[in-house]
Amino acid sequence: MKCFAIKVYGKVQGVGFRFYTQKTALKLGVKGFVKNERDGSVYIEAKAKADVMEIFVEWAKKGPEWARVDKVSLQDLPMQNFEGFDIR
Repeated sequence: MKCFAIKVYGKVQGVGFRFYTQKTALKLGVKGFVKNERDGSVYIEAKAKADVMEIFVEWAKKGPEWARVDKVSLQDLPMQNFEGFDIR
């Protein structure tokens, strides 16, 4: 299992990024949450099997079709006890 803090920069607010992040996470079986940050970025904490996390991170680097992702940062996190995948 992998657990990451993922920060996504670019045109990622007001384009359905959180909704599509949740939809993608639920489809893949990723647990965690997504929220907008005051600096205009989107912050995600996610936990999944390593191979699933790789697919999820690759999706985050593109986002939904209306988004423009300029940069994604990843930080390892201690394992979390997420139940589902929430929008906060």
